[in-house]
Amino acid sequence: MNIVLLGAPGAGKGTQAARMVEEFALPHISTGDIFRKAVADGTPLGLEAKRYMDAGELVPDEVTIGIVKERLAQPDCEAGFILDGFPRTVPQADALGTALASMGRALDAVVLVDVPSSALVARLTSRRQCRVCGRIYNTMGEMPAKADVCDSCGGEVYQRADDSVETVTNRLAVYEANTQPLIEYYRELGLLRTVDGDRDVDDVYADVAALLHSLS
Repeated sequence: MNIVLLGAPGAGKGTQAARMVEEFALPHISTGDIFRKAVADGTPLGLEAKRYMDAGELVPDEVTIGIVKERLAQPDCEAGFILDGFPRTVPQADALGTALASMGRALDAVVLVDVPSSALVARLTSRRQCRVCGRIYNTMGEMPAKADVCDSCGGEVYQRADDSVETVTNRLAVYEANTQPLIEYYRELGLLRTVDGDRDVDDVYADVAALLHSLS
């Protein structure tokens, strides 16, 4: 079962992916994981990607897709995979389809965890973190017993700059601009499956699991 997982920042993709891995025994492969492994293994493409990364430049699509193809050829992907964070653009989606075809494989579905922007802003701006130990709190859920003081270590609990309304709104706008064409691309191919992510985590996963079982 070969799956691409889509969803905006704060949509809960990571939580859903973790459950998918546990139930379906598929490797969860993020773009970051792919690059780190290629660089650590010292593959030719990994070293080429590192050259761009060290220079602070974007890694070209042809290098990225080559690294993705290397990763998907590993033994743990023989029964399938959950690809998260790639593709990000329509050209990358085209390249992924071509690479999979060359391996005699194809995507089974593209799962979009869909959450309204207003709910995403609320989720992302509600996060708080301890400056000392890094413990995460949430104004919509668990907060320290004493205001702004971490229960675990007594450090200051604060809101990170990248969790401000302005920053979050910008991140979501960038995501929307980049990803909407990709959503339409996969919809036209008949691969897109949309799950309502603006619900309890367990309810969302029940729909995700039912979808995946229908594919197997």
